[in-house]
Amino acid sequence: MDLFLGLDLGTQGVKALVFHPESRRILSRGSAPLDILPPARPGAAEQRTEDWWPAVVQSVQQALAGLEVDPSCIRAIGVSGQQHGLVALDEQGQCLRPVKLWCDTETAAEAEELSSGLHRPIPAGFTASKILWMKRHEPENFRRLRWVLLPHDWLNYRLTGKMRMEAGDASGTGLWNLRSRSFDQGAMSWIDPQLASTFPDLLAPEQWHGELQESAASALGLRTGTLVAPGSGDNMMSALGSGAFEEGVFVCSLGTSGTIFGRSEQPIEDPKGWVAPFCDAAGAWLPLLCTMNCTTVLEEVRKAFDSNHEALTALAEGENSGSDGISFLPYFQGERVPDWPHARAAVLGLEISKLRPGLLYRAAMEGASFALFQGWRHMTDFGLSASEFRVVGGGAQNLLWVQTLADLFDLPFRFPAEAESAALGGALQAAALYSGQGLLPFLREQGIDCHDRIVEPNPDHRDRLDAAFQQFLDQAWKLFGPEAR
Repeated sequence: MDLFLGLDLGTQGVKALVFHPESRRILSRGSAPLDILPPARPGAAEQRTEDWWPAVVQSVQQALAGLEVDPSCIRAIGVSGQQHGLVALDEQGQCLRPVKLWCDTETAAEAEELSSGLHRPIPAGFTASKILWMKRHEPENFRRLRWVLLPHDWLNYRLTGKMRMEAGDASGTGLWNLRSRSFDQGAMSWIDPQLASTFPDLLAPEQWHGELQESAASALGLRTGTLVAPGSGDNMMSALGSGAFEEGVFVCSLGTSGTIFGRSEQPIEDPKGWVAPFCDAAGAWLPLLCTMNCTTVLEEVRKAFDSNHEALTALAEGENSGSDGISFLPYFQGERVPDWPHARAAVLGLEISKLRPGLLYRAAMEGASFALFQGWRHMTDFGLSASEFRVVGGGAQNLLWVQTLADLFDLPFRFPAEAESAALGGALQAAALYSGQGLLPFLREQGIDCHDRIVEPNPDHRDRLDAAFQQFLDQAWKLFGPEAR
């Protein structure tokens, strides 16, 4: 029996699953939570690799404990990881400092400087601004910098002892030439003449990263020499695991951040920088939109009313679409689309009797949805179009939220059968490479199962949502747009 292990190193935790391609079934799974460190400075969002590895071990051991066959049947591993994080290593491969994450906005000034110097938009969330920040604010750490890795690269390194990268995740560094699918040497030199030497070699999409080294195999309970696929960023792996490897199928991921992405046969270069210029994990491109605030917006309302999401959703269902004129600007952590790291959340339009939990919860849900829809309208300006959306992430469990999105986007939303699409994407990539069949032929033969439920747009909600969306845009741009600074 040939089995494959998929791992997803996320912001909130690590997920592991064991996949059997022949039966197209997930046989077992495991998970372990992670936390962001208390912010050391305003805007800082960091984690430690010392916390990542125990969570990986816990999640894998949990998955293996639920397996009814010998773990030696696991032939290969595929890794997904949160994008953009700066894993800065010294000559011995030890971390110089905590990992600055995708949601870190402490580097906003450096991102603005890079954007001006490189004549293209570099969001604060991208890796390049974090490297420049370290050079400016931690010169001793920068002097000792020998290797730059991304989170999934670091996990592959921990598994195999080899430092390598691949195009999908690397394209989110801000130091990438989209058309040549290689690093931009000029951009690297702009930060520091020696920076290029700290980046490892790039793997091809169907090239193995390496083999599981003895120390990692012993900790995980797996066989030394187990193959490790190149992996990629979580969005690239989620595209594989949710079926967005065909044009016209887009993914809407409702997690800590909100993302929309889909495969493109041509690179998309956005002068505004809203649409991220990413490569996918299969040799094409993955235009992607990322909002900084998604499920966290609803979580803030839940905490404020000391309630739970189920109760608040039930109350929100009794409120009108459009939230009776309340606009919830969801920018608790700044924003990337538009590039407003300085923005903060605001609730506008409150009147007497409108501080109802269900109304504010619905307004928060609509605010997070409006932020995504603003970005999607911009994506369509580049000729991108969708026939359907596949909705994933923790927020996909909320049917009222998915209905709101279907109404707003005027498109059907479907639910992949496997919610952990990034971990599944890792397992599928590993299985495809092991089969020797080629990644896309293997994926198309496997197919991606979806639940029977399809959420169709409700035209009765459209007018109210359109009016609320326009109000949202007007207020957000007045408060945080260029003219407000």
